[in-house]
Amino acid sequence: MLSIQQLSLSYAPAAALTTPRTARVVPQMANTADDLETLAKELNPVVGYWDPLGIGKIAKALPADEQATIGWWRHAEIKHGRVAMAAFVGFCVQSNGYHLPGALTTSGVTYADISAAGGPGDQWDALPTWAKVQIICAVGFLEAIGELSPVLEANGEKHYVKGGKPGYYPPFSGFFNEQYWPHPLPLNLFDPFGFSKNASPEKKAKGLRAEINNGRLAMLGIFGFVSESRVSGSVPGLAGVDLKSYSGEYMGPFTSADTSLPFVQDMLNIAPKFPF
Repeated sequence: MLSIQQLSLSYAPAAALTTPRTARVVPQMANTADDLETLAKELNPVVGYWDPLGIGKIAKALPADEQATIGWWRHAEIKHGRVAMAAFVGFCVQSNGYHLPGALTTSGVTYADISAAGGPGDQWDALPTWAKVQIICAVGFLEAIGELSPVLEANGEKHYVKGGKPGYYPPFSGFFNEQYWPHPLPLNLFDPFGFSKNASPEKKAKGLRAEINNGRLAMLGIFGFVSESRVSGSVPGLAGVDLKSYSGEYMGPFTSADTSLPFVQDMLNIAPKFPF
């Protein structure tokens, strides 16, 4: 076979024998099951590829949807990791009594009042009802921007289940401001100060791998804090940490103080009670 190839080259015209250009290899995020295994080894060579849920096998069994399946899982992990990193830092700050100055509402509720309620869980419960609603709506607003295919495509990207880059979040400026939001927003959610704006694709890929590892660690950290504050002594290594206990429900965003909202009382009535 090799001799045949050499023979064919010997009769090739001069133009065909020019030195081919070497394509620049740009690291890509995993959008196939095989790429997922490669990425896992790059993230942590010691642990390597560990897939207890069998996501890779499930994706391979659905050839038409493999890219969508892997893209969804990868994007979900990156997004949850980012939220966990913010939550971990916030938990530490709030647990140590740091808060903003001034008033939270025009009715006289101050940030100091919220901070004095207890740990992070109690501080959330102490927020006025409409403050909680505004926070939840703001999160939903940011979520919607990241899922809008027209906004992604206007910035040269695709949705993560359609071959796009997992973890990508579009800027507020440009298409989004022109078509959806009439007033410009001064800072983007991702890279607000433009630190990685001119970074090479290789550097961005390396940073994203570091972000995934940090996000995984942050998810373990915030769940450790939440568990220890709920059940003292439940997390090895945190028994000596002076975490304020929380007797509420972390998974319940509303309490009996928020029954002025529709359906909240019904939700509280059917919510399971977990004795500790």
